Amino acid sequence: MTDNPDLRRLLWFLLGSTRGGEMRARLIQELRVKPGNINQLAVRMKVEYRTVKHHMEVLQKNSLVESSGDRYGLTYFLHPWLEAHIEVFDDLCKQLKFKLADQP
Repeated sequence: MTDNPDLRRLLWFLLGSTRGGEMRARLIQELRVKPGNINQLAVRMKVEYRTVKHHMEVLQKNSLVESSGDRYGLTYFLHPWLEAHIEVFDDLCKQLKFKLADQP
């Protein structure tokens, strides 16, 4: 496993020490399976559009996801930095006992 202390610290902050941590972890896992726009993610996850929008803004601000496209077609992807160290995410989710769909 390639550990990255900076990413581990950031993930602990965003996933482990805030109320929305599990939702952010679910969004990361959902993007890992298939990129999508805010509406697609909300429908797939069966949560409100505004909830997804808020958490995606937090993840993007912290360089864990990136987007491409125009306004309503804005598609979100995992940031290459997170993808390169996805084992850190998996390990942290296990420690936090998050139950994520399709988790390896």
